[in-house]
Amino acid sequence: MENKIPFRVLMGPGPSDVHPRVLRAMSTPLLGHLDPAFLTIMNETMDLLRYVFQTENKLTVAMSGTGSAGMETVFVNLVERGDKVIIGVNGLFGTRMVDVAKRCGAEVIEVHAEWGSIIDCTAVEEALKQHGDVKLVAVVHAETSTGVRQPLEQLSELVHMYGALFVCDMVTSLGGIPTNIDEYNIDAAYSGTQKCLSAPPSLSPVTFSERALHVMATRKTPVQSWYLDLSMIQSYWGEERFYHHTAPISSIYALNEALQMIKEETLEAVISRHTYFGKELQRGLENLGLSLLVEEGYRLPQLTSVCIPDKVDDVVFRKRLLEKYGIEIGGGLDSLKGKIWRIGLMGYNAKQTNVALILAAFKDVLTEQGITCK
Repeated sequence: MENKIPFRVLMGPGPSDVHPRVLRAMSTPLLGHLDPAFLTIMNETMDLLRYVFQTENKLTVAMSGTGSAGMETVFVNLVERGDKVIIGVNGLFGTRMVDVAKRCGAEVIEVHAEWGSIIDCTAVEEALKQHGDVKLVAVVHAETSTGVRQPLEQLSELVHMYGALFVCDMVTSLGGIPTNIDEYNIDAAYSGTQKCLSAPPSLSPVTFSERALHVMATRKTPVQSWYLDLSMIQSYWGEERFYHHTAPISSIYALNEALQMIKEETLEAVISRHTYFGKELQRGLENLGLSLLVEEGYRLPQLTSVCIPDKVDDVVFRKRLLEKYGIEIGGGLDSLKGKIWRIGLMGYNAKQTNVALILAAFKDVLTEQGITCK
């Protein structure tokens, strides 16, 4: 019996809605993962990823797996047991990086900031001074659990001044805000397809600088994960085309189409669209009398965290939005559970109709719960 899937507008922290062109691409007949026609699509996809990442890095590929697979890819390939690693923790995904790095055997130094705030450069420099011989420093560029946009340029200069690699989680930033991989000399970054790229979850774009490649080439020990070992995977995506594992072919079709659409619109226009509608949403929420978690200037346009008013039940409110309007938004995580809602305007969803819809739905459901909106 055919599944009956309800209509939803996915305006949470991900996944985002997928453009009909991308859905059609997924229905394209399968090719073999070593078919010359499919290898051409892989080459196109790598070039398009370089365009969206804003890099010339040769090793820029889509790993099989979601954004967390990208996180593991970066750490298992760059980190060996006993390496010192500094990680900025100002949300759930900084915490997750700490967990992954520890599982690699790293000596992890955590630099904390309040959830909803940025990681301070001064605190990172103090950690670098105190713990010499640090191999890499990692931060979350767009913290999905809070909606914070972490400034990168000054941090990158600082990290390289101390001879370390600079690593960024860009799961929610890629395709929504500038990533500036080459301009900021970022050594490794990973992302996901289900956020601002508006493709289904299943792939994790990653990119590595020449400095990072040198670190991988001079490892003393084998990469602990066979599946994520880039010394083999880059031979599949590279000119050699050595078999490693069966690629998720339909997912690569989808990613290729999503990236083609960004190229057609131009990356600059896509980023401007996210910025414009993100600000429209944030202004509209404040006009309703709601408060935003993140200080202006550090807010992501594609992911907004709204403080839940007193006397409003988080779960009841989100359930009502889903039942009455078919809108999905996200709740808070960890220490912010029950305190914020997270609203995504990512990729295909960053448009005027969704801004108007969510603001009208918020006002209606808040009124139902006894909140007087402005």
